[in-house]
Amino acid sequence: MDIEYLLFLQNFRISINDALTPFLEYLSLFGVTLIGLLPAFVYWCVDKKKGLFTIMAWNMSVAINVLVKNIACVYRPWIREPKIIPAGNAIETAGGYSFPSGHTATVTPIYGSFAMFVKNRVWKIFWVLAILLTMFSRNYLGVHTPQDVIVGFVIGCAALFVTCKIFAYIENKPEREDLILAIIFLLGLAALIYTTYKSYPIDYDAAGKILVKPDTMRRGAWADIGGLLAFVIARFCEKRWVKFSSTGINAKGIILAIIGMIPLSWIILCLKPVATEAFGAFWGRLASQGSIVLYIVLLYPIVLKFFARNK
Repeated sequence: MDIEYLLFLQNFRISINDALTPFLEYLSLFGVTLIGLLPAFVYWCVDKKKGLFTIMAWNMSVAINVLVKNIACVYRPWIREPKIIPAGNAIETAGGYSFPSGHTATVTPIYGSFAMFVKNRVWKIFWVLAILLTMFSRNYLGVHTPQDVIVGFVIGCAALFVTCKIFAYIENKPEREDLILAIIFLLGLAALIYTTYKSYPIDYDAAGKILVKPDTMRRGAWADIGGLLAFVIARFCEKRWVKFSSTGINAKGIILAIIGMIPLSWIILCLKPVATEAFGAFWGRLASQGSIVLYIVLLYPIVLKFFARNK
């Protein structure tokens, strides 16, 4: 049934001459690249607590997702059914296993957080539709089955739920935050060790090429779980030594946030190959993803606090 649905979408895509493909490709790509600018802006400029909530839920979701992905080891739709041909360049961002959808597990906690926080009903609907449209784009582009995106959505919602519980607990017992951070760090470290040393299936295509290389999945785990580990470190350091406050939605605050997004964009789009060349495939992926979180949560807030002192 899932393959038939993807073939139906593929036939429709061909019938309209890929008219929707560029938009859905961009929407899908944004969900795993520059989407990090959104929680950064909220954290720096709008509301520190809400931004921190979003960043935590985001990194928890992608870490859980990659753990499930590396346990399930489900092949991509075009491997299961050769008739499926992914649209455009979607296959370039769809390496490794299929289940669950990493794009969905990324956008759900971010857009979902915004839907929770905004009071305007129109904006709530907008963020929910952004999640659903991203989920649909992964099916439309032919790189994920419906169950992939549904489970990715469930993981994102679970991360939001757990983050809500953690924030409520810390609200009542702020002295326990370090303990919570330590538990998250240890769980993330255990997940990283497991995904690094577990065995992966090695199957070959007709040409004798390995369908999914185990190191591909290990590198993905080092990136996604590395982001969660970096969040714990960054939050601990920021809470203890930086203690910055969001600038507020004003001209100066917005300008500072926009300035901060320039190097953040470079880190997101360009640091991975540099870090991989410098530190190797595994540590490089961890460093590149971890740098995104460290910059958002810890490093640029130091700059913001400097400007606040010199106000």
